[in-house]
Amino acid sequence: MNFRQEISANTLILRIAGDLIGEDNGTQLIEAVNDAVSHKVVTCIVDISELRYINSSGIGVLITILTKFRNKGGEVYLMNPSDNVKKLLAITKLNAIFQVVKTEEEAIELSKK
Repeated sequence: MNFRQEISANTLILRIAGDLIGEDNGTQLIEAVNDAVSHKVVTCIVDISELRYINSSGIGVLITILTKFRNKGGEVYLMNPSDNVKKLLAITKLNAIFQVVKTEEEAIELSKK
C-alpha cells in the first residue's frame, strides 16, 4: 500500500493505492490522521479508487480513522470505491457507517451541512 496526503481548507485528503491489509501498513495512515486532527482538520476524504484489496485489519484502520475524526466532531468520506470494495462495505454493513461519495466536490458539499 502507498498513499498520498494533502490538506486543503480543513480537509485531509488521503489517496490510497494498492492493498490495505493490516495495522503495519496502516500505521502511517493513522499517523497522518493524528497529525491532521491535532491541527484542527475536521473532514477527511479517503480516495480509495485505487485500493485493490482490503482485509479485516485494513477495515480496522478505516474505522480507527473514522473514530478519530468523529471524536473531534468531524466526518470521514470514502470516495469512489471499486466494485469489490463496495461489495465488502455492503457485506460488512460499513456502508451504513461511512459516507460513500463519488467525488471530492460531493464530500466537500456534504461536509458543509
